[in-house]
Amino acid sequence: MAGVLEGLKVVSVEHYVAIPAATVWMADWGAEVIKVEPLTGDMYRGTGRAGGAGRAVKLGNTEVNWGIQLINRNKKSLALDLKKNSGRDILYKLIKGADVFMSNYQLDAVKKLGLDYNTLSRINPGLIYAFLSGYGTVGPDKDEPGFDNTASWARSGMQYLIGEPGSPPPAQRGGMGDRTAAPHVVAGVLAALLHREKTGKGQELEFSLYHSAVWTLAVDIQSALAGTSPNKDDRTKAQNPLWNSYRAKGDRWLQLGMTQSDVYWPNVCRAIDRPELENDPRFAGMNVRRENCQELIRIMDEVFASRTREEWERGLREQGCIYGRIQTPDEVIVDPQALANDFFVDLNHPDGRMNVVASPVKFRQNPATVRGPAPEIGQNTEEIFLELGYGWEDIAGLKEQNVIL
Repeated sequence: MAGVLEGLKVVSVEHYVAIPAATVWMADWGAEVIKVEPLTGDMYRGTGRAGGAGRAVKLGNTEVNWGIQLINRNKKSLALDLKKNSGRDILYKLIKGADVFMSNYQLDAVKKLGLDYNTLSRINPGLIYAFLSGYGTVGPDKDEPGFDNTASWARSGMQYLIGEPGSPPPAQRGGMGDRTAAPHVVAGVLAALLHREKTGKGQELEFSLYHSAVWTLAVDIQSALAGTSPNKDDRTKAQNPLWNSYRAKGDRWLQLGMTQSDVYWPNVCRAIDRPELENDPRFAGMNVRRENCQELIRIMDEVFASRTREEWERGLREQGCIYGRIQTPDEVIVDPQALANDFFVDLNHPDGRMNVVASPVKFRQNPATVRGPAPEIGQNTEEIFLELGYGWEDIAGLKEQNVIL
């Protein structure tokens, strides 16, 4: 069954994570995504660790970079030297038949390589052009390189706000800001495609890791705009103790998530077997619980520490309380709820089968699919060139000139 984006052609001069994480969704949804990378390959192919863990999985006798598979499956690879005029001419020919162009190269590199919107829109006036930078295309930092841990995590205020007061700024998990920005890019591209469908006109779109992160943190940023500077959360002083984390026996944690604390307060008291707390004058209403939050949290800490997480989950569920178990990644990948909803899918690699995280949008009538692994560097170069009308002699000549692999 065809994906919802079947027939859409995307040319992406991409590297590392942010734009590849956007184009992999489009590839899963059926678009033809041509990944244009230098003859040495996307620099992400050479990175070796993520979150303190190796980025290789053993399939048969081969070590496969699972990071590349995660965000480059279903794509085609065209290895091209864009620093040469003949290389750029090839890309321009490809652009003529494309619907979308995407890139997260640095701004000065995009200009030097002739990949700016003005140049490409002259070749294809209906082109949807999406460019993602670290900090935006104007301003004092427009030419600064920015990974998500700097332009997103650090600059936006996330790194400052997350963590207990007095603790060092915590590190971001690998690619988290990139994969937060990626859906923003996909949404913008799809809106531009709809606009083109109605008007026939192309569109230039700009995104930045910095702005996407500020939107993600919008509640805190809006608070600052309103004149109230947000502070780090201290769980021992949470003004709503029913929106807080608690440690159970065996050092396992639970997160309570009840914003309407007066509605749920009787249920919580029954769930933790402390019915006498319901009408305790210190805790009998939202306002007094706020005033006495430290004392209530101290009591609840002692209570939760007395039983296992599983025991508390049963009680909380029976009483209709809103909670979440705080899980490790190893627990997530065997979580029956995640498995029942197909969070992970099989990827058939030439060297064996591996599980990868599925894109999170489900199309019931035209489901997303993982049809193949990430391509090797330049794996589809000859196929793409033949489709563009080049002959085998042309291809051989370009290889001799080191324009293509």
